[in-house]
Amino acid sequence: MNMTTLNTPLPEDLMKLKWNGQFKLMQEMIDLRLQKDIPAKLKERLELEKELISRLPEDFTYSKEDAIELLKSKIEDFKEEEFDELFKDNAFEWIFIEGKMYLKDNFFENLIKVRKVYKDRLIEKDGAASTLLDDVMHKMKEEKDVYCKIHVKTSLKVDPAFEKPGKTIRVWLPIPKEYAQVEDFKILNTSHEGLVNDNSVDQRCVYIEKPYEKGEEFSVEYEFINHMHYEELDPSIVTNEHPDTCLEEYAPHVVFTDYLKDVVKEIIGKETNPLLKAKLIYDYITSHVTYSYVRAYATLPCIPEYITTGLKGDCGLQALTFITLCRIAGIPATWQAGLYTTPETIGNHDWARFYVAPYGWLYADCSFGGGSYRAGNLERRDFYFGYLDPFRTPCSSKFQGDFVPAKNFLPNDPYDNQNGEMEYVDEAIPGKYIIKETKNIEIALMEDKNA
Repeated sequence: MNMTTLNTPLPEDLMKLKWNGQFKLMQEMIDLRLQKDIPAKLKERLELEKELISRLPEDFTYSKEDAIELLKSKIEDFKEEEFDELFKDNAFEWIFIEGKMYLKDNFFENLIKVRKVYKDRLIEKDGAASTLLDDVMHKMKEEKDVYCKIHVKTSLKVDPAFEKPGKTIRVWLPIPKEYAQVEDFKILNTSHEGLVNDNSVDQRCVYIEKPYEKGEEFSVEYEFINHMHYEELDPSIVTNEHPDTCLEEYAPHVVFTDYLKDVVKEIIGKETNPLLKAKLIYDYITSHVTYSYVRAYATLPCIPEYITTGLKGDCGLQALTFITLCRIAGIPATWQAGLYTTPETIGNHDWARFYVAPYGWLYADCSFGGGSYRAGNLERRDFYFGYLDPFRTPCSSKFQGDFVPAKNFLPNDPYDNQNGEMEYVDEAIPGKYIIKETKNIEIALMEDKNA
């Protein structure tokens, strides 16, 4: 299925059904529409929409009533009127399902993450905030070069409810790309023999194909050194030289609409220095966009427009918006994503890279910058423009990159490469039936690369 067809508009009657959550009726009407003589592009769009609306309701599990009860049980003296005010302030990710409102399964965690006033009212208080990021930021500024050894194991299993022993299964296990900050990469172990993608593949993986056995686990264990370099950026020595790549549109999301071009003009004004233009875009996103968990990316319309109109979104949406606005402003920018891997935690994360001469490729993490801005930590906010902490495992160098070999069915995440993918050779395996586990076996800052 071709994700670029998301830019093809849905017929109005289907849109009305979609946003009222009448997905069963919508599926039936799409089937009828597909039997008619309609444009090929619309046919592609409707076939894609059938798949997307089958996924859309999966993560929306809390009715309004259930959500209010949860909030009352977790937050001291929470009132129903507060829910209404939060709803008006766009604090929740929600949809209608058969005409009834449902909130996303992690709405509570999101609220606590971004609204300090509610975090302070938790009945069960969190522990003290970590100083890890500030500590490593200061270490980078002092020592200039920082090295971190990252040793990770990623595993995938099929949920017993979807096991089909004997069928040929295809598995893609994400591994780091050996470029940018990644040095001395080694695969230590794999559960099965497989194809290791070469470094040119945008979504780099170990690929395994075999007859499936009940209870089987597929895994890869690897290590590498993340090397981050720090130097103060000086706008006065910046030039307009740049590569001719990473400036183009890439539908359905990296598109230069009239609205987005107007947004860029408003943000950068008459500024012409590439570094300062990128900083203005970064400052706008980190000060105007509130972090928010969102529904599956595949179900979203044009992401940069979604962000710059709704003013909320998670790390990937913010990164892609930064990339798109930079490209509109004539600044090469691209995607980098994978894992955020510290001694304390491990999880999926997305960020951006952008090019400014004479420095070359720099980094921008808008979600970490925005979190720092909300916390009043302006030093850390500025740090994440140009630099990253050394706790990153980059497995993807392009948004919407291809898997190698190609999947037979639409990926559970058609844009990224963090969770890995599985499918039977003749049948898709829905994401809810894929069990992923990622372990940070060793994450340690090193005194030097050879320590």
